[in-house]
Amino acid sequence: MLNADNQVRQDHSLTDYNRTTMLGRCSMCVIRHRGICGSLTEEELLEFRKIASRRTYEPGERIMCSDDQTKFFAGISSGAVKITKILVDGRQQVVGLLLPSDSLISNFGNSNPYFAEAATKVELCRYSDVGFIRMLDQFSGLKQRLMEQTLGDLDAARDWMVLLGRKTAEEKVASLLHMLVMRSNVHRPEDSAEHRQMIFELHLKRDEIADFLGLTLETVCRQIKTLRKKGIIQMFGVRRFSILDTDALSEIAGEYK
Repeated sequence: MLNADNQVRQDHSLTDYNRTTMLGRCSMCVIRHRGICGSLTEEELLEFRKIASRRTYEPGERIMCSDDQTKFFAGISSGAVKITKILVDGRQQVVGLLLPSDSLISNFGNSNPYFAEAATKVELCRYSDVGFIRMLDQFSGLKQRLMEQTLGDLDAARDWMVLLGRKTAEEKVASLLHMLVMRSNVHRPEDSAEHRQMIFELHLKRDEIADFLGLTLETVCRQIKTLRKKGIIQMFGVRRFSILDTDALSEIAGEYK
């Protein structure tokens, strides 16, 4: 009986090893665990991998243009992507920031009004347009997850409307930092003491933050300096920060519970 039990455990271990080998990088990818691929079974994911390819973009590199003729479907494996709108007078407005596990999908219409650009070094898992649409019809869970993400994006857009229209400059900057912390893979909301050990990426340059929040560059710099002087955050260079007082940051951002 003991030998039989050992054989069963060995068979299960071998199965897990073979499954991980077949899935490759997908088994550890953030898109698999928190993104659109999370709705797929392992068998479905093996099929989905056939239409996927990896591509890396350097900071500042254009990912998706408004005049692209083909549809664009991708998931963000690492890095940050900024979504921008070019106004008629040539000015650029940052309207969104996509982080790991988010989906980057072009408009299903004839034109796409936004640009997507790598804010940091970015790795995307891109899906062929014809294959992705076919998978949506083939796997109902994939379509459901896409709809859930779209509704989540809509809620986030409404929250950002409140931020831009009603919050003060300090609240806006605190809200951005709070969002980045909450979206971090290593964030543990139940253990604020650990935040003192964690370093988070700001992703955007100061002038991009100003565009994103509807503030001036000077105001953004002043508010970050104020949060630092209050002992709420600690800066490491220009793009990296840690949280020293999580409750205070949440309260300023209007997220305190």
